[in-house]
Amino acid sequence: MKDRKKNSRFKNMGKAMYMELREHRSSFIVYFVLRFLVIVMMVLQLLNRNYENVFLCVLTLVLLVAPSFVQVTFKVELPTTLEIIILVFIFAAEILGEISEFYLMFPFWDTVLHTLNGFLAAAIGFSLVDLLNRSEKMVFNLSPLFTAIVAFCFSMTIGVLWEFFEFGMDQIIGYDMQKDTVIHTIRSVMLDPAGRNVPYVLDGIRETAVNGRELGLGGYLDIGLIDTMEDLIVNFIGAFLFSVIGFFYVKNRGRGRLVGRFVPRRKRADRDFLRIAEEDSAGEEGEDQSPEQQQEESAEDCGGDIQQDSRLIADYK
Repeated sequence: MKDRKKNSRFKNMGKAMYMELREHRSSFIVYFVLRFLVIVMMVLQLLNRNYENVFLCVLTLVLLVAPSFVQVTFKVELPTTLEIIILVFIFAAEILGEISEFYLMFPFWDTVLHTLNGFLAAAIGFSLVDLLNRSEKMVFNLSPLFTAIVAFCFSMTIGVLWEFFEFGMDQIIGYDMQKDTVIHTIRSVMLDPAGRNVPYVLDGIRETAVNGRELGLGGYLDIGLIDTMEDLIVNFIGAFLFSVIGFFYVKNRGRGRLVGRFVPRRKRADRDFLRIAEEDSAGEEGEDQSPEQQQEESAEDCGGDIQQDSRLIADYK
């Protein structure tokens, strides 16, 4: 009985996610095209025996389903524009950025994605507060200014946590997620000949040698600091931009069409696909079962209820 109920839950979730994916035609087309491209890339990487990139492709396929899973599980509706941007963002970061090496080919690629990440994270933080403000079960009512501040802080927190992740991957596993930058000026108190807390400036650096070997970079190599700060700055810009727009959205009682395309909202009852799938499944099971099986399941449910009531009475005593 438990195995059948467990299989039924997985089946209902799969059916609900399929209905969720097919709900909006434009986002479904984008999802289908991106999924097809990821599968093609995965096959090519598998033929080249690049198993690390194969793992990235599998991870991307899972992430592409994440928006639908969130909508079904938490009963929220992602606007089509937001859902499409999230799907394209995942594809641009994992497949184009990592596997196709767009991060190296186009220096602005990482900057654009981090700016977009700040904007999207602020939209998510804004929607969380907005849903709580509209909830009848919780006494939670923030002014437009505080709603914008919470959205901004949420976005910046996500940006900082991501930089923590990049630093950890570089230090522990040996990756190079915090990309280096070639610079031509150094200011450091450690280079001061007098040993005082005075920055010593080395300007016009054209070459750097390590262990007697020139690196051929045309300057000095900054190890990740500038990349991290640039990521946080553009994350700040994206978060600030959406927070300002969100402020006027709340102040005008949700009349802004632009922000409405990025703010998730609570699902309507007729769009709760998990509930619809469960009801359909219950109806199909009821038709397939014989009267004796239905009577037996009813007796088991009653027995379970009696046992639960007995435990409650015993605990009360």
